[in-house]
Amino acid sequence: MATSAPVQGAEDVLLFAHTASGLPWWGSILLTTVALRGAVTLPLAAYQHYILAKVENLQPEIKNIARHLNQEVAVRANQLGWSKRAARLTYLKTMRRLVSELYVRDNCHPFKATLLVWIQLPMWIFMSVALRNFSTGATHSEGFSVQEQLATGGVLWFPDLTALDSTWILPVSIGVINLLIVEIFALQKIGMSRFQTYITYFVRAVSVLMIPIAATVPSSLVLYWLCSSLMGLAQNLLLRSPRFRQLCRIPLTKSDSDTPYKDLFAAFYA
Repeated sequence: MATSAPVQGAEDVLLFAHTASGLPWWGSILLTTVALRGAVTLPLAAYQHYILAKVENLQPEIKNIARHLNQEVAVRANQLGWSKRAARLTYLKTMRRLVSELYVRDNCHPFKATLLVWIQLPMWIFMSVALRNFSTGATHSEGFSVQEQLATGGVLWFPDLTALDSTWILPVSIGVINLLIVEIFALQKIGMSRFQTYITYFVRAVSVLMIPIAATVPSSLVLYWLCSSLMGLAQNLLLRSPRFRQLCRIPLTKSDSDTPYKDLFAAFYA
């Protein structure tokens, strides 16, 4: 992967941002992260919320269809002498077809909401590997000079971006920010299913596990991870704004609030 085309593309993006901006490497990493998250993941996140809002607004119609279909299947099963298993299978098959037709009608299949993950995760990996290549010198002909620049391109308590953060400030900050993002997401979900609860606990564990992992990699990677997490937090908060959601034409839902930040603060306080 270290020599793959996507990673080399990420290296070129970083080199271009550094050359064009004239910033030290810590500033170039920050600028590149903000630019990529703002230009790529923010629109995708807005689209994800758009799809999920349309799906949520379909739920009353889906429940109504389910109620009527259940009655129709019960009548037909009684007339034709179906077994409970046959009636159940008929209900499920018909219900899946009807729900799929609704998704097609409103152009909001839930799978479209996963587009953000399929773009954001590979981008995060490619950028991380590119920074690792720069920090270790394992890259193209310019790699050694870039490695030297990174060694003096840090700031504050991490002046050497090729070294580990011995203070653990950056790694711990990553864990805290990621946990904050998870908690904000969890507070948005009322009455989570058992599966969603398990996923939430799993992501919490991963957030904590990121702390010792971040303490064993060059500071350039950790700085990128921290900037990315901070942008993720800002993105999450921005997408709760009624004005921003209206700007993105995200449909209103019953779960929307006119005072989302006040509600979030109250939930954290509780």
